[in-house]
Amino acid sequence: MELFSVSNEWKSAYPGAHAGVLVMRNVSNPAHHAELEKRKMDLESTLRARFGQQDRATLAKLDVIKAYEDYYEKFKKTYHVQAQLESVVFKNKSIPSAAALVEAMFMAELADMLLTAGHDLDALDLPLRLEISKGDEPYTLMRGQDQVVKAGDMMIVDRQGIISDVIYGPDQRTQIKPTTRNVAFTAYAPPGINADVVQHHLENIQSNVSIITPDATTELLRVFGTD
Repeated sequence: MELFSVSNEWKSAYPGAHAGVLVMRNVSNPAHHAELEKRKMDLESTLRARFGQQDRATLAKLDVIKAYEDYYEKFKKTYHVQAQLESVVFKNKSIPSAAALVEAMFMAELADMLLTAGHDLDALDLPLRLEISKGDEPYTLMRGQDQVVKAGDMMIVDRQGIISDVIYGPDQRTQIKPTTRNVAFTAYAPPGINADVVQHHLENIQSNVSIITPDATTELLRVFGTD
């Protein structure tokens, strides 16, 4: 069975866009992992050294952030990962602590500035499909709130419904849990972000997860495009 596919509607709506999928098995998800925490602190230092002498306007001009801002602007929203990056760089705040698998994803998300969602693979009703929302599809957000998606947004669905979309984020049903042993990460990349950037991002997450669970295996690491 093909784990992931993209619809023709998505290809038509967002030429030049990409999506990345990483599926790993035999992982663990401890509440804290000392070596991952050390890598997180190193990342914070790297981000501050890279961007600390810049300002918000300069960050907004980075190719990756600009691509997301152009996308979010259509929905009258702003890209929250930029705000998280600014918090670390300009306000000297730490990357938020979370269970190890989620923290591994957060770290890569900030390092690469790519919007990413994580899911418990065993909670998914495979296969997954990347589609374009019509604007009347409901789902339950991670915090338990019911939400109807905005028309024209990128969304990923399984056979039961939406597991994430760009504007509102991941769902509650398939969220990563302390008991997660198999995991799927998906990254949305709007037009303007090259496939090799998404590939690097998936490998970054893979590297972080391998710190937590060296024996984890990768079932799928692939970038999908509109061409």
